[in-house]
Amino acid sequence: MENFGSVAFILFILAIVFVVKTVNVVPQQHAWVVERLGKYHATLGPGLNIVIPFIDRVAYKHILKEIPLDVPPQVCITRDNTQLQVDGILYFQVTDPMRASYGSSNYIAAITQLAQTTLRSVIGKMELDKTFEERDHINTTIVNAIDESAANWGVKVLRYEIKDLTPPKEILHAMQAQITAEREKRALIAASEGRKQEQINIATGERAASIAKSEGEMQASINRAQGQAAAILAIATASAEAIRKTASAIREPGGSDAVNLKVAEQYVAAFGNLAKTNNSIIVPANLGDMSGMIASAMQVIKSQGGTAPHILGGK
Repeated sequence: MENFGSVAFILFILAIVFVVKTVNVVPQQHAWVVERLGKYHATLGPGLNIVIPFIDRVAYKHILKEIPLDVPPQVCITRDNTQLQVDGILYFQVTDPMRASYGSSNYIAAITQLAQTTLRSVIGKMELDKTFEERDHINTTIVNAIDESAANWGVKVLRYEIKDLTPPKEILHAMQAQITAEREKRALIAASEGRKQEQINIATGERAASIAKSEGEMQASINRAQGQAAAILAIATASAEAIRKTASAIREPGGSDAVNLKVAEQYVAAFGNLAKTNNSIIVPANLGDMSGMIASAMQVIKSQGGTAPHILGGK
């Protein structure tokens, strides 16, 4: 009975081992590669899977998630013979578990080495300044180069990112000095542009002021001319009106005699003033005209019943 119990216990243990070996539960986003008698048999997906113990064997287990791979830093030589230390990170994903198991003995090491060699090749074609400006170009070139080869390994390279670009200290100091010089240059240019704009603004303001002043003077001149023209017109109108009234008065009875009397009085008065203001004796050029004018004036006064005035200052 004891032997029977021992055999039963051994059979129970073997049954448990058989069940454990037969039933396999694969986690989500994982893939297991099964070999049967040393040959590839199947790829187990997530969930419950049955295999034959001692005949089938889970040879490889792969994670199907996106995996970040830190590429070790390396020194690259640029086109202008400058050393540059580059540090990057690579993101990849296993897409074919069977090829990832048998396509390469170590696809992670293969991807790492290929990323480093491709990076050195890309950096060697660029000058130092361009390496800082063309990071996206470097990343895209490395991804395309690796992805073409990694397809045979069952791996899909998603992207490559440069973490750091470190030039030598001497080059770094020179670059900082260049940046400082460029900033000072831009500051001087900005200051000169400001002064230039200031001069332009001042000149524009003076020009506008001169134009406004000249326009004001022109308008003032126009206003003065218009005022003088209006005054002359008013004087001419008044003179014309006076002449018309004088002519009308002359045409009335006795008007002609009144005019002759007025002219004679003014003539004698003017002659008297000239004689008073000068030591010399002034004699009219034609005394007959003067005596005739005085006789006419006296005749007019007599015809009106008046008395002859004392023409030459008589009292």
